[in-house]
Amino acid sequence: MSDITIKTAAHHRPIREYGLKRRLMNINHKDIGAFYLCFALLMFFVGGAMAMVIRAELFSPGVQYIEPQIFNSLSTLHALIMVFGVVMPGTVGFANWLLPMMIGAPNMALPRINALSFWILPASFLLLFMATLLPDGQATGERLLYPPVILQSQYIYPYLFIAVYMMGMSYFMTAINVITTIINKRAPGMKLLDMPMFVWTWFITAFLLVGSIPVLVGAVTLLLTDTLFGTDFLSANGNMPTQFQNVFWFFGHPEVYILILPTFGIISQVIPTFARKPLFGYVSMVVAACAIAILAYLVWLVHMFSLGSPQTGNIFVMYATMFIAVPIGIKVFNWLATLWQGEMTFETPMLFAMAFLMLFTIGGCSGLMLGMVPADFQYHHTYFVVAHFHYVLVSGAIFAMMAGAYYWLPRWTGYMYDERLGKLHFWLSAVSVNLLFFPQHFLGLAGMPRRVPDYSTQFSEWNAVSSVGGFVFGLSQLILIWVVIKCIRGKGQRVSDQVWDGAKGLEWALSSPTSYEGFKTGIVSQKP
Repeated sequence: MSDITIKTAAHHRPIREYGLKRRLMNINHKDIGAFYLCFALLMFFVGGAMAMVIRAELFSPGVQYIEPQIFNSLSTLHALIMVFGVVMPGTVGFANWLLPMMIGAPNMALPRINALSFWILPASFLLLFMATLLPDGQATGERLLYPPVILQSQYIYPYLFIAVYMMGMSYFMTAINVITTIINKRAPGMKLLDMPMFVWTWFITAFLLVGSIPVLVGAVTLLLTDTLFGTDFLSANGNMPTQFQNVFWFFGHPEVYILILPTFGIISQVIPTFARKPLFGYVSMVVAACAIAILAYLVWLVHMFSLGSPQTGNIFVMYATMFIAVPIGIKVFNWLATLWQGEMTFETPMLFAMAFLMLFTIGGCSGLMLGMVPADFQYHHTYFVVAHFHYVLVSGAIFAMMAGAYYWLPRWTGYMYDERLGKLHFWLSAVSVNLLFFPQHFLGLAGMPRRVPDYSTQFSEWNAVSSVGGFVFGLSQLILIWVVIKCIRGKGQRVSDQVWDGAKGLEWALSSPTSYEGFKTGIVSQKP
């Protein structure tokens, strides 16, 4: 990156000097980022509590604690919360906090829209939760919203769809804001290929959001009009489920990369810092991220192999699924090359980054297995799919966000987190997450179907092991809460502005904790 002269705020006023009311009404990108992160953390525990109830029910065969309809409702809400209420707002929170600072901007380009984007989100989840209190208010269909299963929700599915509309509106406006900020607010002299990888991955993610969110809204609208107003968009020829899936997965598969691409950016900031080396193959990493985004739209049929799709389409999508592993593999090998002969230290952020690197690769390999047409007929709708998806999103996206939280938390608060608690949190999480999800590969290969509260006794041992891992993983996340609270309350060692030896980027040019104003007027000149 080019040498530049930085003009920051003349008076660094800590955020804590501003009252709660002013912060809630504020449009400063750091405040909005903190709101997103706190909301994601709250939803993480709400969705996690639902997962613990599900795992308690699955601990042994038979219907133990909850009725099947309630089990299905919890599965649906858990999926919606973890995708739209945890991973997406969590990555948006990192973007709000860091993106303007990384490109030398004083704020997001559209700060009021930025604030509106956030406040729509808790309102949408409030509507979602309130709908479940209606008579017969169990949501069904999981995050996929498939008909005719979703229509069994009777009274609540229109409210559920309105909540999805609101979530989509929030993230669409965020995407427009990110694109506008990166294009118009970069420091003078900062070219696109001078931007940090975190900024690049969010730039690409924003275009994925702009392209896919309208598809989700369209699919939901078509289903609503068919069921409420008697139109015939999806229900022509009596084939509503297949027609809906063809539309939905044009959103659903890019959505997977919307969730994971920003976390690739986080890992690309953490690993070079603790390896004390520049990121290996920066340009190839950018090209690989662009290739992932393009290919994401070509593999929607991978989730529909078993529906009787045309064989030509199945084969095309199978090869596209294999090909999308190439740019992902480039990223993994470049991270490994960055580590090679580096002067590595293993603080908590680096531990989570290393766990991400290993466990996400497991999820990627199982994804390739699901992308093979003959094999997918055996794996489809079994717990093998559950294991794959959670290795990608829990030990992938969630672990990457934890790495980012520990990495930037001292930057945000001005105080170092408790390293002993951080490492305890890591080891409990890393061991228990494998205990939770790895046995589910065996359950899926043995034929256990997902989304069922009861199962054959032959699956009982691995389900018990998985449930124990789930309980340990859930309880270990309480350590994260305590670590964050200690930092916010200033119970730790005061850190310097640099925080980490080897950390590079404009976000480290500001004071620690970051002043309320940040880059008050942005970066104003470039050194010759």
